[in-house]
This record gives sequence, C-alpha cells and structure tokens, in this order.
Amino acid sequence: MAETNELISYEPATGAELWRGKHGDVDDIVDRARRAWPAWAAEPLAKRIELVRRFANEVRKEQDEFAELIARETGKPLWEARTEVEAVIAKVEISVRAYAERTGQRKLDSALQGTAALRHKPHGVMAVLGPYNFPAHLPNGHIIPALIAGNAIILKPSEKTPAVGEKLLTFFNRAGIPAALVQCLIGGPDEGKALVAHRDVNGVLFTGSAQVGIAINRKLATDPGKIVALEMGGNNPIVLWDTPKISDAAALVIQSAFTTAGQRCTAARRLIVKSSMYDEVVDAVKTLAKRIIVGAPFDEPQPFMGPVIDNNTADQLTESFLYLMSNGGKAINHMRRTQGDDLPFVSPAIIDTTAMQERPDVELFGPILQVIKVDDFDQAIAEANNTRFGLSASLVGGTPQQYNRFWANIRAGIVNWNRPTNGASSAAPFGGIGFSGNHRPAAFYAADYCAYPVTSTEMEQPRASVGVGFKNS
Repeated sequence: MAETNELISYEPATGAELWRGKHGDVDDIVDRARRAWPAWAAEPLAKRIELVRRFANEVRKEQDEFAELIARETGKPLWEARTEVEAVIAKVEISVRAYAERTGQRKLDSALQGTAALRHKPHGVMAVLGPYNFPAHLPNGHIIPALIAGNAIILKPSEKTPAVGEKLLTFFNRAGIPAALVQCLIGGPDEGKALVAHRDVNGVLFTGSAQVGIAINRKLATDPGKIVALEMGGNNPIVLWDTPKISDAAALVIQSAFTTAGQRCTAARRLIVKSSMYDEVVDAVKTLAKRIIVGAPFDEPQPFMGPVIDNNTADQLTESFLYLMSNGGKAINHMRRTQGDDLPFVSPAIIDTTAMQERPDVELFGPILQVIKVDDFDQAIAEANNTRFGLSASLVGGTPQQYNRFWANIRAGIVNWNRPTNGASSAAPFGGIGFSGNHRPAAFYAADYCAYPVTSTEMEQPRASVGVGFKNS
C-alpha cells in the first residue's frame, strides 16, 4: 500500500490543492461489486438502457460545473473541457446503437432440431483504469458499454485526476444505478495492481501508457479467464506531401501535435515531410506554433494549450527535448517553461531529427513534434512505420492513388487523409496495434469486449433417438 492513506490532487495551472481523499479497500470494493452484479445482469436490457440514459440527463444538469472541475484538475482550457462533457453525454446513445449492432440476438428455427440461438452474456465485475488526459470521457467510454451489457464496474481513476473520477460516478448513482454496482477505487499504482490481479475481477479495461499496459498484459498472461482490453499510446506520424494549401496543412499539423498540450494518445509525434516542401512547410508550422496561446483554463482570451499535468511531466519533457538536441536534433521551436519551474506550463516545441542516427521510439506525451525530411513516398511510408506503436496516422496532401498506397501499407488502427491524427469519432472503432493496443478496439467496438457470445440449441421437450452401433433390444 501507499505510504500514506490519503491521496491529494492539485490544480496544474495554479498548484493549489483541489481534492483529497482516502485510498480505497480493494477487497471490500470488489466484494460489494461481486454481490451486486447478479441482480443487474438479470435486469432486462431495456431497463439498463433506461438507467444509463438517466445518467446522461444527470450529467446535463451539471454540465457547466463538471466542465469546470475537469478544467481545474487537468489544466485543459475550459472550451476543451466542455467538449469532453459533451462526449460523455453523447456516449450513451452511441453505445446503445453499438450494442444492438455488435451484440444482436439471432435465432434460427428448425422443426426437427429445435432453435439455434445466439445471445450475449456480461463478464461480471469489470475494472476500468482511467487516464488523466480525458478523466471523464475515456473511462466513460468503457463504463457505459459495460453497464449496458450487464457488468458491474470498478473505476480506478488516475491518481492525478481522482476528483473527476469520483464526480463521474455520482451521476450514475443519482440516475438510480446501485452504488455497489458502479464504484470508484481511489488510490495509486498499488491499488491498481491489486485490482487487476484480484481473483473476483473478470475483466480489465485499461487506457494509459504502453509501459503500464504491457505490465498488465504480462501480469494476466497466465489468466485467460479475464478479458483484457488495452488502449495505449502512440508515436504517431503525420506525413505531409504535395499540396498547394500550405496554411491548411500547417493548421492540421498544429491541431494534431498540440491539442490538449500534446497529451493525447493520438497526437502527432512525428511530421514526415517531402524534402522539396520542407522549407515552406516548416516555416508555416513554426509561424503558427508561435501564435499558440498557452494559458490557464479560465484565461481570456481562451488559450489553445493549457499546462501539462504536473511539474514532473514538464521536467521529463524538457529533458527529452534536450536529449534530442544533444543527439543530432536541430531545434526549430525550443521548449520553454513559460511560467518558471513552479508551474507546468511549457511552450510547443518543434525539432528536426532527420540527422539523428537512432530516433528513440517512445511516446513523448506532451507538446514535442519531431520533423523528419524524406525524398520519396516509399521512404515516407517506411519512416512512418518505423515504430513499435500503431495507433494513428495521417496523410496530408498527395493524390488519391498515394492515399490508397498509404492506407494499404501503414501500420495503424486509425488512418486519415487531410485530417488530423486526433479527434477520432466515438461512432467508429478506436484502437491500434503493436504497442498501441491488443486488438480490442474501443469506442463503437467496445461492445465486443463487454459481453461474450453464447450459442445455444434449444427444444421445449427432449427428443432423441439412437441408431448405428446399438444392439437390437
């Protein structure tokens, strides 16, 4: 267990204490969920859907207050926190449609063989481990489909955003969903590890770093009874090719790399640009990056970028930028602590790493964009694929034929053309390959890992006969 039994959350933008609470008891929480689950699983699907729709209405009642809490605890601008709350609400109807489409019932009647039926069952108690960058939307993206399917939920929010996690679950309880069925486990890594390994947890739905996701995968490798869905990070490429619309291309690069202060798993980490376009493109991107307003969530005018989550993260990012510079990188926009070392505000950084002999294949989770110059399209695709990750990739510019080649050859679960690498729709599957996921895409396909198919053959009365291989009576 942690050295102290209390967890404290601080506002990144001010350093002020926001919330504190005691670490939860894993065994007690799992036991309550286990006992509450059978009654929920036995409820008609229509009843479960009705209650999650009530949840959406409860969120609507406090939409502004919830957005303000998210902004304060994550540091993201208020406008972006509001879009996160809207996504929480919209997730309900998307998940209702997804469950009907992905887990529909089937029946095939035969007079002699009875009825062949396909239905889906919930797994049981599901552990949801949430991240700090979208502390409401991303856990909710697991919780809603899992509840519709008939599972019990234990949310272990990031230790950096416990207030949002706790608040999210109050909306479920107000909607009439039993408190024991949807619970919040406050704690740090120790509580997370205990929850993942608990014998009465039937599934682990994780969103976070590849390092933690791989540790979960390794821990559960000998326990095939648990469903494990890993939604991890990316070292995502955005390839910029022939286009006359340089200002639009630069805007797409900026949106991809620096939205949410680069703290998105789908953020562009690498800009791969055609050599003949390099000077014009880099100048446009650099100019636009210098116009980015970095500020606190409630500043006016609203900033594009808030702080990163904490000072430790800011320190790691500045150290990473210095490492790239000292190993062959050429700074285009330096990373700076814009408000000193006391608060985690950093400027958007751009660095040319073309000359580096070995570019680190890591997810630098913040506003650092590496630029790599290439001569031909095959080299661009090869460079884009030069990663263990495989979440998101975009081609900006190029011809339809080049996009077809890009789509066919790129290793990623999200492939876009003339669109940012981020901003994926909840109405589509969301996930990647390699170090980005374990082939369990979330969003619209979350229904797939929240219930398992059960096939049955059924007759109202027993009917059988024996033939070959039996003696006459």
